[in-house]
Amino acid sequence: MRFGLRLVQHVGPARELVRLATLADEVGFDAVWFPHDPFMKHAWAMAAAVAENTSRVQIGSVQTTPYLNEPSEAATFLATLDELSGGRAVLGYGLHTDEMVEWYGIDASDRVARIRESVETVRGLLRGETLRAEWYLRFSPLRPDPPIYVTPFGRDLLELSGEIGDGSLPLVMPPEAAPGVVEAIHAGARRVGRDPAEVDIAACVWLSVAADGDAAADTLRPIVAYFAPYFLDEQLAPIGLRREDFASVREVGAAAVTDEMLRLAVVGTPADAFAAIAGLAEAGVTQVCIGGPLGPDPAEAVRLIGERVIPAFR
Repeated sequence: MRFGLRLVQHVGPARELVRLATLADEVGFDAVWFPHDPFMKHAWAMAAAVAENTSRVQIGSVQTTPYLNEPSEAATFLATLDELSGGRAVLGYGLHTDEMVEWYGIDASDRVARIRESVETVRGLLRGETLRAEWYLRFSPLRPDPPIYVTPFGRDLLELSGEIGDGSLPLVMPPEAAPGVVEAIHAGARRVGRDPAEVDIAACVWLSVAADGDAAADTLRPIVAYFAPYFLDEQLAPIGLRREDFASVREVGAAAVTDEMLRLAVVGTPADAFAAIAGLAEAGVTQVCIGGPLGPDPAEAVRLIGERVIPAFR
């Protein structure tokens, strides 16, 4: 099992996120990821800052979408970050919901074809190909093949990530959804004759952990309130919830988040986190991409995972 740290802006100001990424580099995490959400702190700027302040972790963006970041932009970002980081860049390309893309007045109903074509185009540009007149990179990338993960939601994109991704970045919220998510990704890989083991399944989970497990829950509510109303029924089904259950959350916010909704996340002590992550590994997840509030004290949470959880999986 590999460990990624997914730093959402709810955790703190930009420089605090860089500090946490540096800490993750020190305590044994394998990767640092930044969500590339509309109208939030920009993942590419954050990734560049982390490249300058770390020496070991992979660095990437989650859900950079081809609808807002077309392939030439994604390719030049990935190649530039790879150069800055000394070959540690990775791109998460796709989307976790089409509703946020629709904020821009964009119809994302062709998302499977758009993501497939965009990934192919990015790879072609990085290999030095001229894809049409004047469409080629004006510099030589450090690597012709930095990893490209497909960011999926729904069965169609999960399968696509297994077909074409070096990895997949699915939402696994709640953790009980992992077996179905892994099955869909593996099905896509097998359909095109790939060994499913070639695909790094980096499960995006919410986590709030503290030495005192009771202190961990309340920090989750604002993040659940912001993101969970966009989840699909099939994602929520393993814990008996539906999208309609979040109608009041859309209107009221964090105050309407129930304890049942907190089951979308891993909450509690390092021992609770270990048990949940062990379950993900058993389901076939190969990287746990930890995000959310992390804990009442995010730096403490990163240290706790680094000192008490990661070594147990090595």
